[in-house]
Amino acid sequence: MILAWNQWDWDALVSRTRLIGFDLDNTLASSKRPMIPDMAQRFSALTRHIDVAVITGGRWELVTSQVVDMLEPQANRDHLHLMPTSGTRYYRWSQGQWRCVFSHELNADQRRRAMSSLERHAREQGLWRERIWGERIEDRGSQITFSVLGQAAPLQAKQSFDPDGALRRGLVEAVAADVPDLQVRAGGYTSVDVSQRGIDKGFAVHELSRLVGIDVPDMAFVGDRMTPEGNDYPAVQAGAMGVVVGNPGDTLLFLDEMLKRIGA
Repeated sequence: MILAWNQWDWDALVSRTRLIGFDLDNTLASSKRPMIPDMAQRFSALTRHIDVAVITGGRWELVTSQVVDMLEPQANRDHLHLMPTSGTRYYRWSQGQWRCVFSHELNADQRRRAMSSLERHAREQGLWRERIWGERIEDRGSQITFSVLGQAAPLQAKQSFDPDGALRRGLVEAVAADVPDLQVRAGGYTSVDVSQRGIDKGFAVHELSRLVGIDVPDMAFVGDRMTPEGNDYPAVQAGAMGVVVGNPGDTLLFLDEMLKRIGA
């Protein structure tokens, strides 16, 4: 089931939910920016009551700067499950530090073929722009990410670039034909991700279920891209309850309502 954050029956949602997962960019924080103090306070408070996951297409270093470094001292890190690069990696707090539980790395040949195909088809389709902000192709080890406008592009530019997803669909289809052994999918507003086949946010919630012992239908996932072509949708396809937000402001309001009831 997918509903907007303010359409849920709050008491029913709280009584059923045993783990809450969050997208990161435009859900917990603005793109590539740390959580604001109000979000960090509520997010930290949530970890004291329930298991909390962050599943994002971003690399581990961004999860660190946007989330981990902003946690309050009272946050229960033992309740946190951090899954960067679309769930290809999984980190838990253990013995006073974050440890990688698993990592589904691409090998050197897979990374080379993915990057070559992305560049070639982006140039052919007019998506190799002259003006970009930050890195264009990132090798994240377990995921190759191509960002048409660059990783650090302003949010407004990202949101207005390809609103119906048609440009990214064309690139996804062309690259997927070159690397049939890999999974190619649209990521954020301007990005295309390449990873091991079968690994997305649906894979991530199934792995959480297996490792933590919480059934997927007892998980809620909060994100801003819950349409069938959005990168948060696989979590709902896997069976999690989908909570749609439009921006971090919505997420703050959602957390306020949940904390009122979970805290009680």
